[in-house]
Amino acid sequence: MGWIVKMNERLKRAIVSSAIGLVVASGIVAPSLAKKELSLAYFMGPKHPMNKALMTPFATKLASLSGGELTVKQYPGGALNSVPPKQYSIMLSGVADIVFMLPGYTSDLFPKTNVITLPGVCKSAADCTKKLQNARSELGKEFKAKVIALWANATPVLITRKKGVRGLSDLKGMKIRVTAKSDAPIVAALGASPVFQPVTVINQNLANGVIDGIMIGPSAIGSFKLHEAGKFVTTWFPGSGSAFALLMNKKIYSGLNAKQRGWIDKAADTALSMAAGKMYDKAANRGLSIAKKAGLEMIELPAAERTKIQARVDEVMTKLVTKKAGDKTIRDIINLMNKK
Repeated sequence: MGWIVKMNERLKRAIVSSAIGLVVASGIVAPSLAKKELSLAYFMGPKHPMNKALMTPFATKLASLSGGELTVKQYPGGALNSVPPKQYSIMLSGVADIVFMLPGYTSDLFPKTNVITLPGVCKSAADCTKKLQNARSELGKEFKAKVIALWANATPVLITRKKGVRGLSDLKGMKIRVTAKSDAPIVAALGASPVFQPVTVINQNLANGVIDGIMIGPSAIGSFKLHEAGKFVTTWFPGSGSAFALLMNKKIYSGLNAKQRGWIDKAADTALSMAAGKMYDKAANRGLSIAKKAGLEMIELPAAERTKIQARVDEVMTKLVTKKAGDKTIRDIINLMNKK
């Protein structure tokens, strides 16, 4: 009987060897061994600070870790999608493998992540990004994707055209553009009307009078030429950083082999997100410098006016932190963000 077993083993090896030969001869390569190019879509131009701080470093590190087996091809300027709020959906549908997106554009889907925008949560882009990393395991549950990076920009300024905002009373009746739904109660409490608009249209809408002001991180002044539409910059406005995410289609990620997924995990470490946050602080300073050089009036609110505004904000926040953010309260999420 031993000779039968040996013959069967030889037969199995011959079959496997023949199969491999056929695959090689036909030019077919098993998926786990094939080189794969991942598409990365974003709506800003290739010179946006996040390309230098995040997109290119991620692609470079992934290519290096994988020895060129996994590469990234960028599609900037809306090449795969010109409507920023649809970035998440084009990732889910597979139009792009990886996307840059703002959770604030689809606020109802990401109530926990958008807690980062609330006043007093953080003080700078780097600080806000650190808070997001503290809560990343919880926030990641909101995304039907592999989270590559999660970071934030700097705290907001207010850019206006018709009049400068020098105190609380100036805000009454103004239409102020906000990034996320979570910003709306704060702006409304100050007597203004919050208006949601994606960043790609706010320059034109401020210039045309569709909106009266833009609440935004100052990095956007340079990135979207807001110094050409605005005339005044109120350098303090209640709020924290807006959240940003780099997401990968979960099916694409799951379809890779364990080694390939390991390369992506290593390239998507906390350092990648923190580098993006630090870059946004630099870009914020650059944006303010551009506004000054362009001749915009830089308005520092008097202490008395900041106190008035802060009193309104505190009143709203007292009630707001008890509200739900998904299956937790806003206070719960803030506590996670503040953990050491």
